[in-house]
Amino acid sequence: MQARLTVTRGRAAPHAALFAFLVSFLLLSVGVGLADMRRDKLTLVTATGEHTFEIEIAETPEEKARGLMFRRSLADNAGMLFPYGPPAQEATMWMRNTYISLDMVFIRDDGVVHRIEHGTEPFSERVISSEGPVSAVLELKAGIASRIGLKAGDRAIHASFKAPPSKR
Repeated sequence: MQARLTVTRGRAAPHAALFAFLVSFLLLSVGVGLADMRRDKLTLVTATGEHTFEIEIAETPEEKARGLMFRRSLADNAGMLFPYGPPAQEATMWMRNTYISLDMVFIRDDGVVHRIEHGTEPFSERVISSEGPVSAVLELKAGIASRIGLKAGDRAIHASFKAPPSKR
């Protein structure tokens, strides 16, 4: 999230800008004044079974920009979903201001896992790409994807994704 600063003339301007930046940073880091994200459940279906997660959904541009920044922990059964919706598109993420190493799961609009970026580096500004069109990104605590045996081709079940075609 970026703060907009007003430029003023005189000696107070640098101090006012610094004060505004520090207040914005503190508010973001403790979550003061920020609305809670919508919560839901998402299930990942792998060869090892069904694994349900309590997720937060980053829907607005502000929520997507903030993501899991400044958080110090994430439960093993928790995650954050970044839905981009149809049409599917190339998605890019980064770890700026993120303390927690994450597994990033790139998911197509039909709920099929396209790609997984395992164990991202905290605070890195390296761009992590979906490497193809997706409609959402699911962030989990690093190591969870491997622990549940999640692989490309597995399925995510959530209202954000189209239902799989019925078998006849």
